[in-house]
Amino acid sequence: MKIFSSLIVVFIAGYFAMNLSHAEAKPNIIFIMADDLGWGDVGYNGSKWVETPNIDALANSGQVFDNAYSYPTCSPARAALLTGKQSFKTQVYGVPVLEKGNNKTSIFSRGTVQLEHTVYSEPLKKAGYKLAHLGKWHIVGPDPSVEVNYPFDDNLSQPKNGDLSWLNDHKNKYSIYYPQARGFDLNVGGSWWGDPARGYTEGYKSKSGGYIAPFKNPFINEKPDDQWLTDRLTDEAIAFMGKNADSPFFINLHFYAPHRPSIPRSEELLKKYQNKEKEQLTGRDSKAKRELAAYGTLVESLDQNVGRLVDFLESSGLRENTLIIFTSDNGFNSIQSTDTRLRGAKGSIYEGGVKVPMVANWPSKISATRHENLVSVLDYFPSFLDLAGVQDYTGELDGSSFTPLMFGQPYQQKPIFWHINTAYKHGPVSAVREGQYKLIQFLLSGKVELFDLENDPSERVDISKSHLKIKQKLLTKLVDWRAKNSVPLPPASPLNGK
Repeated sequence: MKIFSSLIVVFIAGYFAMNLSHAEAKPNIIFIMADDLGWGDVGYNGSKWVETPNIDALANSGQVFDNAYSYPTCSPARAALLTGKQSFKTQVYGVPVLEKGNNKTSIFSRGTVQLEHTVYSEPLKKAGYKLAHLGKWHIVGPDPSVEVNYPFDDNLSQPKNGDLSWLNDHKNKYSIYYPQARGFDLNVGGSWWGDPARGYTEGYKSKSGGYIAPFKNPFINEKPDDQWLTDRLTDEAIAFMGKNADSPFFINLHFYAPHRPSIPRSEELLKKYQNKEKEQLTGRDSKAKRELAAYGTLVESLDQNVGRLVDFLESSGLRENTLIIFTSDNGFNSIQSTDTRLRGAKGSIYEGGVKVPMVANWPSKISATRHENLVSVLDYFPSFLDLAGVQDYTGELDGSSFTPLMFGQPYQQKPIFWHINTAYKHGPVSAVREGQYKLIQFLLSGKVELFDLENDPSERVDISKSHLKIKQKLLTKLVDWRAKNSVPLPPASPLNGK
């Protein structure tokens, strides 16, 4: 009898240990992606002008990735993020409607990531996660039927503001490209829209801008108590977590904020930012400049909602097993913000366009530190698989899991590559960063620039003529990478065949 009782105790202890281990192997994950938030638009990166106390608190008690990179614009960033593949493999190089040039100087982008490309929600769902997508989706075009014959003769267009003629098709035959057909259990706000103002005929000039209710987003059911879009998306995240607290959950919280239009959260907050003194560190000066001040209110509102998420996790007992990751899809919009520490802005291959804030916070699981290692938007997919304990995924991934970094384990640093086949703020480019150096090659001229980001983070001095060995080493790596991956080049590029 004693032996039997002992076996029962061992069995029960083993059962709970097994389930505890299983639960720890599948943490809850809240992945917050801001839209057009610059690397320097958070307090923990030195700015005292924009106020982000809640994000700063996550940074101070978590891990900051000082060299986190994305693409210069949202479309390729989100295509690469969700598929884990270089964006050229999905034929998304830029925001289609913004692309310039012709079909010889550019290879125009798709707006729709084709179904052959798995997104990370699909293996996570198979691993037992409950998943919600909230906010910007942007990996489906307004009319997927025009994307059949690729490459295109011209860049894709989009419907006028306030035009909902596309909606019936998107809720029916094109729903296959939407979050709920790609592994998510819930979609609130995600469509082909790149900004929240498209439901209003006046677009950016509307008083609401899609931020003030009614939102006029056909994928958000309006509620009587709606006031502010960022608040509503956070409400949905909290409700989803409460409903699925007994199973591992993944929240894809992709705020539209602080993307234009720069709608002030309140007149009180607006005046607060308009009255701020010029910040010497970043060059920000919103005195009497409504756009910059309104941008400040958008960021502060976003930060307040990050605080709401943390408060809910703590009050519900979910905080210990929930990893929060915070980042942005690309650099700051130069109309809304500025940072004189970095060259360029959204749309540019220079640091202002591709360097983004990134924080990971998981109490008692990862220690507070700052990482200098390079991390790419391509690295999230494999990292999420690692965290979820998924070991049998056989799909193609171009990034590497950064979880060893988080847990203080050996980490093999890889170079980061970019390839953009269309013109927007500058012509088509390829680029590589390895260690402290970043090399850029312009595809229509072959011109090469080289920067030492450790000693020249503002990319003021092109050292390609004085550091010939480093230039040749990185250029060879870039050319070899393009050849190995059969990376297409614009037809007019003199580099074709080389």
